[in-house]
Amino acid sequence: MKNSTRSELLNLFSYLARWLFLASMVAALAGTASAFFLFSLDWATNTRTAHRQLIYLLPIAGFIVGWLYLRFGKQVEAGNNLLIDEIHDPKKVIPLRMAPLVLGGTVMSHLFGASVGREGTAVQMGAALADQLTHLFKLRHEDRRIILMAGISAGFASVFGTPLAGAIFGLEVLAIGRMRYDALLPCMVAAIVAEQIGQLLGVQHTHYAIPLVPHVTAWTIVAMVIAGAIFGLTGRVFAEATHALSAWMKQRISYAPLRPFLGGMVIASAVWLLGADRYIGLGIPTIVEAFQQPLAGYDFLAKLVFTVMSLGSGFKGGEVTPLFFIGATLGNVLAPLLHLPFALLAGIGFVAVFSGAANTPIASTLMAMELFGAEVGIFAAIACIVSYLFSGHTGIYRSQRIGHAKHSDAPEGVKLSELDAYHKAPPQNK
Repeated sequence: MKNSTRSELLNLFSYLARWLFLASMVAALAGTASAFFLFSLDWATNTRTAHRQLIYLLPIAGFIVGWLYLRFGKQVEAGNNLLIDEIHDPKKVIPLRMAPLVLGGTVMSHLFGASVGREGTAVQMGAALADQLTHLFKLRHEDRRIILMAGISAGFASVFGTPLAGAIFGLEVLAIGRMRYDALLPCMVAAIVAEQIGQLLGVQHTHYAIPLVPHVTAWTIVAMVIAGAIFGLTGRVFAEATHALSAWMKQRISYAPLRPFLGGMVIASAVWLLGADRYIGLGIPTIVEAFQQPLAGYDFLAKLVFTVMSLGSGFKGGEVTPLFFIGATLGNVLAPLLHLPFALLAGIGFVAVFSGAANTPIASTLMAMELFGAEVGIFAAIACIVSYLFSGHTGIYRSQRIGHAKHSDAPEGVKLSELDAYHKAPPQNK
């Protein structure tokens, strides 16, 4: 018995040492890459703000990004969906070129005025860099899955400054209703260390303040359910509209670089004619405003349209920060209707629309607590869970599998992208 216990302890220490080392290496790669990316993004945003006429060049920038991916990036064009597919069904190491391609494509998109985010870039860089360790250490398929998940967690945590949310995001985003706990330690270590590396390199994240958090009452709970349902339906509309536009453009425009070129023409024209500069780029100043004062009732809808056009036509970046904008400004509009403080509902919308669109209610709740304080946890949890339910079996990541259906009949293991075909198939083929 003693020998068995000793052997078990030795195996445990070996496991801990191995994954602490590998996860720290992943964190170093992802944290450094994210810091460089965030500094580049600040430069691009400041340059575009100082030179508004750069918006005229958005179609050309879109064409260049599309051509680069057509020429060099066909294997990595699927982005986050490729990562999810490789974790579920490991086939071959992610090409290292994913990192510089998505970095350059995102910075160019922001420099010239596309409405895209940043999480997709950080996640793809983190996972692509992490996957290079597969060759170096001759990792098995199972270990490679965990390395990729750790890279996703590290990238998410370092770009937003939310290590707990980042760790859980890497576990939760893969399948609806199911998480893999065998990767919990590597994802947590990678997320925490990557975020700390970002801080050491001088990365500073935006601070959002919720000065007043009301007591939990019957009405505040009901209000969170109502708001959560609206946030979830909004996330669903965003995801479905983005996928629909992308499919429509691919069907009608065979030459890929022309898609962002034409999308860039539409976006640039709208920005210049309507003075819609607040709806391009990340939109951080407007998000901050949503916590402080009443905003126009159409801000969330305008950002949704500009982002759907940008991502649907092929510009590179991410969906999450635009979802934060949409959620915060929509929460700002709902606050007086639900008799709640602007800052509180802006913060809840910030995470809950993301929860519904990405199908990650736990990571979204943790993000709220990390960004706004633990006091909002109960409200965030209710809204994020309700949003998750109301978004249905849709999402911004089409390669997500259904691990456990939300509230209706849906087959386990099927990708979100395959659900329509499943429902249309004859009963005997299901």
